[in-house]
Amino acid sequence: MDEPIEETYFKWLYHKVASVDFPTPSLTYWALLRELHNTEFVWLLPGDDNRAEDGIDVRKEFLNQMRFARDEEWLRIPCSVLEMLIAFSRRAEFQTDMPAREWFWIFMSNLELEELNDAASGVDRKVAEILDRLIWRTYRRDGYGGLFPLHHTDHDQRKVEIWYQFAEYVMDQGLF
Repeated sequence: MDEPIEETYFKWLYHKVASVDFPTPSLTYWALLRELHNTEFVWLLPGDDNRAEDGIDVRKEFLNQMRFARDEEWLRIPCSVLEMLIAFSRRAEFQTDMPAREWFWIFMSNLELEELNDAASGVDRKVAEILDRLIWRTYRRDGYGGLFPLHHTDHDQRKVEIWYQFAEYVMDQGLF
C-alpha cells in the first residue's frame, strides 16, 4: 500500500457521503469532511457511547472490506465526528427508509455545514465553532444548532441522548 491507511480510510469515508467524481471545488467537501474526521466525537450522556461504538464499527467494516489486517492500536483511536455521523446516518436509514447519504446531508444542513464546500473560505474556523457547539451541547434547548432542531418539544435536547433526539426529530418533521 502506497498511502497511509488513515488516508485510504478517509477517502473511503468520503466516498460514502460525497461524490469523488467532481473536480470543481464548489461541488466537493474534502476540507469539511477532513475537519469532521479530525475532530474526536466526545460523548457526554450515557447512551451516546453507543454512537461512538457505531463509528468504530465503520472502521472495522473498512478493514474487512479492504481485506486489511485488524490493527488493534488503530481501532483504539477515538471515534471521529465523521465516523459517528456516517454510522448514525445508516441507523437513520434503517429506521426511515431514507438513504443514509441523504440523512448525512440533512445532518450537515441542520448543523449549518452544507454550504462549506471546498470553494468556501474559513472552513476550518467555522467547522471548529459548529463542532464545538455540537460536542459540548451548547446548542439551543429545542435542538437548533445541533443535529436535530425541533419545532415543538417538552425536553431540553441538550440533556437527551442523540438516539432519542433523532426519534423526536423524526416525529416532529413527520418523517415516520
